[in-house]
Amino acid sequence: MPIVPCVNKKVWSKHISSVHSVALLSLVVFCCATSLLTVSAKGTQEMHSLHRMHRVADLTYFARRYRGMRWEKGVAPDDSGCRSQMKMPCYSPAEMRNAYNINLLTNAGFTGSGQSIVIIDSYGSPTVAKDLKQFDHDYNLPDPPSFQVRSPLGTVPFDVNNSDIVGWAQETDMDVEWAHAMAPGANIVLLTSPISETQGVQGMPEFLALEQYALDNNLGNIISQSWGTTEETLFTPAGKKVMEGFNRFYKLAASRGVTVLASVGDTGVVNPDVNGNNYKFPTVEFPASSPYVTSIGGTSLFADTHGTYQSETAWNDGVGSATGGGFSHYFKAPSYQAAALAPYAKVSKGNRGVPDIAYNGDPTTSIPIYLGFMSSPGYYLFGGTSAGSPQLAGLIAIADQIAGHSLGFINPELYQIAASGIAFHDITTGNNNQGSIIGYRAGKGWDPVTGWGTPRATFLIAALISAYTPSDTIIGANLAAIASNARSSGGYSARHLAHPMHNYI
Repeated sequence: MPIVPCVNKKVWSKHISSVHSVALLSLVVFCCATSLLTVSAKGTQEMHSLHRMHRVADLTYFARRYRGMRWEKGVAPDDSGCRSQMKMPCYSPAEMRNAYNINLLTNAGFTGSGQSIVIIDSYGSPTVAKDLKQFDHDYNLPDPPSFQVRSPLGTVPFDVNNSDIVGWAQETDMDVEWAHAMAPGANIVLLTSPISETQGVQGMPEFLALEQYALDNNLGNIISQSWGTTEETLFTPAGKKVMEGFNRFYKLAASRGVTVLASVGDTGVVNPDVNGNNYKFPTVEFPASSPYVTSIGGTSLFADTHGTYQSETAWNDGVGSATGGGFSHYFKAPSYQAAALAPYAKVSKGNRGVPDIAYNGDPTTSIPIYLGFMSSPGYYLFGGTSAGSPQLAGLIAIADQIAGHSLGFINPELYQIAASGIAFHDITTGNNNQGSIIGYRAGKGWDPVTGWGTPRATFLIAALISAYTPSDTIIGANLAAIASNARSSGGYSARHLAHPMHNYI
């Protein structure tokens, strides 16, 4: 995954054409498919791909898809600097917490303390502990109470010249840094595989073994999966065995109170086969399509430089850069989706719809990640739905702390809560079309682009907790503390506080 340093005083506009051309003023960006970006004399940048997106077998599928660019100042990126120098935001941890109201929880003392987040990745990062420490220092975050890296299946030496290994190292650092950014009081356990997960069966049995290892050893109550493979690549006997093995695990995890999250992908409704050739019809990815997983789509988040929420749309910057979403071709719709999928009966054909919820994922509404293993160490700006899974894992850690127990499989309650219209920002603009392959449009309520929308964290957590434990003195006191903080900070409007949920917030 080659990265070309950027000139921070230039402008990066959004992708504007079906061939991923980008209108730029001399800013060199990298695309995670070994694409070369060259700048013309007129300032219009055209991407000349060595291979089409998703056709480079030696690159990790998820890790290679989001975009990133190097921040060349000697200090950590700040949003004001990104907007003035690069004409795009780069949201800090504090801004992201503010945008989704997570700050009202952390400011009340709920930071995920006592909870553990398990992150699954191939290879890992050789500098992940040092990079997290640098990230924490720069954004005024405490060290996590515990950070473990375990590799029970073995390791592979880091090779800076291996784009696959480098791509997974970038993914690993993002997962760890941003799970911690949302829940700074939670423990983090990183489990790494020596096999790269690409397309089809490869790497999936090892990931399942790692997740089973986490469950057997009680390593955590939340599992974050920022990876996936096109469902159709598993429609072989071996592939179906893999899917059913994961589903059995997810059911077991749910019975033990473990929440499992998965990202839906970064290329809209277009996904590749095992040879890197895109399917000519809308597809979704596994494990996000499993009915026993909470799946996460991507949005373009617009907030001010304090992180005050303004608006959101479905993320779609053009071909190869858009939120996934759609309907499974393997799993039937679970009962908890029956009402939500009713308007889509003709297109869903009775199958599971994804995503369940969404989170900021657009690379042009980016987040910073510190990468110490790069040939040019420093901060890089990233996007992708893979950024949403670890951040929502942090949110669930906070919910588990407040509840005093793990919430486990949240989807049934999530869908009941979402129907109230108060726990999510409903995203009603945008689509995940990809060139000539028509996807789906965002709309009111649940949709196969952004699910129910992005979290109003304080309302969502209060509702989830009350659904699981409707009467508990300690929980009531915790919710009262959050409510007091919310009211004193002006975090909610009169409309929010007039809602029946005002008893909790």
